[in-house]
Amino acid sequence: MAGLVLFISIQVKADDGQKVSSKVQKVIVFLTGGQVTRTATVAIKPGNSTLIFGDISPDIDAQSIQVHANGEFTILSVKQELNFLGEQVKQKHIEEMRDQQKALRDKIDLQNDLLNVYKQEEEMMLKNQVVTGQNSNLDLVKLKQALEFQTAELSELKKKEQQQTQQVATLNIELQKYNRQIAEVSKGNSNVTSNILVNVSSAAAVQAQFTVSYVVRNAGWYPTYDIRAKDVNSPISISYKANVSQHCGEEWKDIKLILSTGNPTVSGSKPVVNPYFLHYGMYYSADAAAITRVTGHVTSKDDGQALPGVTVKVKGTPIGTNTDANGNYSIQIPQPNPTLVFSYIGYEPIERRVSGGAMNVIMISDTKALSEVVVTAYGSSSSYDRDYSSSSNYLKKVELKETIPIAVIENENQTNIEFNISNPFTVPGDGKQYAVEINQLNLPAYYEYSVAPKLSTDVFLTAKLTDWNKYNFLSGEANLFFEGTYIGKSLIDTHTALDTLNLSLGTDKNIVVSRTLQKNLSEKQFFGSNKKETKDWLIEVKNRKSQSVNLLVEDQVPVSQNSAIEVEAQELSGGKLAPLTGKVTWNMVLNPLDDKKIGLKYQVRYPKTQNVIVQ
Repeated sequence: MAGLVLFISIQVKADDGQKVSSKVQKVIVFLTGGQVTRTATVAIKPGNSTLIFGDISPDIDAQSIQVHANGEFTILSVKQELNFLGEQVKQKHIEEMRDQQKALRDKIDLQNDLLNVYKQEEEMMLKNQVVTGQNSNLDLVKLKQALEFQTAELSELKKKEQQQTQQVATLNIELQKYNRQIAEVSKGNSNVTSNILVNVSSAAAVQAQFTVSYVVRNAGWYPTYDIRAKDVNSPISISYKANVSQHCGEEWKDIKLILSTGNPTVSGSKPVVNPYFLHYGMYYSADAAAITRVTGHVTSKDDGQALPGVTVKVKGTPIGTNTDANGNYSIQIPQPNPTLVFSYIGYEPIERRVSGGAMNVIMISDTKALSEVVVTAYGSSSSYDRDYSSSSNYLKKVELKETIPIAVIENENQTNIEFNISNPFTVPGDGKQYAVEINQLNLPAYYEYSVAPKLSTDVFLTAKLTDWNKYNFLSGEANLFFEGTYIGKSLIDTHTALDTLNLSLGTDKNIVVSRTLQKNLSEKQFFGSNKKETKDWLIEVKNRKSQSVNLLVEDQVPVSQNSAIEVEAQELSGGKLAPLTGKVTWNMVLNPLDDKKIGLKYQVRYPKTQNVIVQ
């Protein structure tokens, strides 16, 4: 009787045994990593024998290997080995591209040979040219004819040389495209695979069904969202997408795909709260300005070329994005300022703490990985693929591959959520992102315009979603569309958001806001040992739209942190004051062409021997 046996040891060379052909049936892709399940039907011979499950990814966690089987036999041991004689599965058209690559090289060599012939003819004619004065008896008519012939021949040779040079340059451009595309498809392919050796003992010949599972590292997924609002009277449409990728050296074709919110790379140990000690001499330091978006450029240290397709993720979260064809990226980040992780096949991963809104990164080649990569040259600023539907076999630019919406079954486990993709799914081992829509929702929304005129007079339209937590969203970037137009990106941050999710849908120039200081009413007065300073602000809002809008106006009065400084709010025009923060809010309905004015006046009293900045 056979059961479950875990991994025991690693060896470099396999013993002679029975080779088993297995097929990937199911993959559970975690936020980082994935669990692969293979199945195979094996005819076991009497006695002790070794079953060799080949063409396995070399990128597996050896301790995660599990083997299940049922039958009248015993599994003695399970072990893994690296197979340097095998080769990872490559896409079929690589060899065809190599043939085209060789044909181009042959054409270039032929053109260069012709160019050399023309140059040699030119040199020969120059060496044999007639020089006036060397032979005084030379017929002038013949001399003129010889010079004209020589000039015509040299001109024709120069023209042919120029044509050949242009043809060679054109062929070299085409060759570079093939070089880059082969490098793009082949990157991550290695000359090493894994074998899983299963030693079994059976008293008689047995036919058995084996299931082998293991965890691979170079796989994962991250969520993105498309959020669309038709107008302020319609619900919000949210498309929940998963961006799946893997480059573990296997081809996952027509598999059962399950996306899990679990992350095996995160420690499962409970954190310990240590004592928090205070000492004299500690001082308060104000927090740095909040950073909500980071942009940058990623290049290779080897040649300075831009790197397209680099994965950029916020460490410890599912938030991620990829660099575009020019190596540029933009990512929304949560608070406080986190760490960004940059990863790319054939390059060492880089971690950078966010310190500003712009972060450029130079990636260094991973020498260990490059020693195993079949083709490593890569310097393209865009991606190309072969068009096999045409006899011309030209290269065309390709974009991120997206699938059509498919059925997804959502299961909530004790510690994670799983999205079961109903249709068979294929994830090539090229490391590219493949998007699959896992949910499509229409949610009721409350639309509100808001403005903080002290900071900016731009009026932002905000959509408020309630009870959104029940849809099991993960933190991720959101593409915003309003009235059929792309307006930018936002961030769904599940760690900080409350029951209401606020989405900014951009600015509206048809609502005009101004904030001015009434100079004639602002004053400084001295009374005894104190100084009194009064500020009087006028906020004016105008609705130039043909429809009514809800507008939230936010401003503030100072908040004293010293008993010697007194603040008095003298006029709020019906606004609500939060005493602890000093924030003043006005909620109003603006009818078409409405023009409303808000007064905000406050007084600050402090010792005249001190300097206090009142704004």
